[in-house]
Formats: sequence, structure tokens, C-alpha cells
Amino acid sequence: MNKAFTKETDSDDDEDLPASPLPVSGKNYITPQGYERLRGELLQLIDIERPKVVDIVHWAASNGDRSENGDYLYGKKRLREIDRRIRFLTQRLEIATLSDPSIHHGTDQVFFGAKVTYCDSEGLERTVTILGIDEAISSLGQISWVCPVAKALLKSRVGDEVTLVTSHGTQVLEVLKVDYPAADSMAG
Repeated sequence: MNKAFTKETDSDDDEDLPASPLPVSGKNYITPQGYERLRGELLQLIDIERPKVVDIVHWAASNGDRSENGDYLYGKKRLREIDRRIRFLTQRLEIATLSDPSIHHGTDQVFFGAKVTYCDSEGLERTVTILGIDEAISSLGQISWVCPVAKALLKSRVGDEVTLVTSHGTQVLEVLKVDYPAADSMAG
């Protein structure tokens, strides 16, 4: 059959990718900064990215044969990606529970938003910041509050030893330092 007569579908590459799962409690904790970053991305997609791609697709469609029009095909695919991300961000922001870690500034107990330095069983020191599922970036030393290390550390205090159970066995972690941002450093 000639490609010109085939129905074009939006289902190509349109399977919704699974999002980071929420815990059983259904809470989606996020810092005010993480919320603003995701909200900024959403607004950027809605106000700038999507209209640009729509213009490109409209222009490419006006050039005739869509079956071999790379600008059109790529534009449609990019539009689906943008729409998928907009849906994801909208859903996550709607269920977000803001939690400001600066309210714990000066305490030595580990709560959401804490920057924690700990030592593992082998003497290796690590520093992690416990953040929301949708805002944690592992390459920056940030971990989700639902990951095993964070779960082990939460509610502990400086000097406490906590047990981390992994697929490789059990480890003891010692909490060395707990920091929270000051309220004035949070704006921005």
C-alpha cells in the first residue's frame, strides 16, 4: 500500500513511560525550590517550547507530502514528547506536598531536606541531600526520600548508627553531620 494512504497515528512512541513510583502513602514531598524548578519547566514547555514546535509542524505540513517530510515527522514526535512531559509535570505538581527543610535549620536530626554526612561500614564517608522523588539528581549527591539509604537515615541524629539493609547484605551507617539550609538562603 502506498504510504500516502496510510493513517498517521500519534501512538508511535507514545507509551507513557512509568514515572518514579510514589510510596504507598501517596505523598509526593518536594522542597519549594524543587517545586519552582518543575513549575518553571512546565511553564517553559507550555509557553515557549510547544508553540515553537507547533509552528514548525504547521509550516512542515504546508509543504505537502507528510510521509517523507522529516521536519513534520520529527515535529510531531517532539510534540508528543512535550505533551507527555506536560501531563507528567502537571500531575506531579498537583499532588505535591511542599516541605521547607529550612524549618529544621540548626537541628541535628535527619528529616526531609537534610544534607547528611555519614560513614559506612568500610569507613567511606558520603554526603547526600534527601529530597523529593521528582527533584533529586543523583549526580549532585541528592537522593530521594524513599530510597533505602534515606529511609535508614531519616529520624536519626548525629552520632547514631543505623542499619541499611540492601540486596548485598546489611551495613551500619554512622551519622556524622546534619545540615539544613537557613531560611534566607532558600529564596532563590
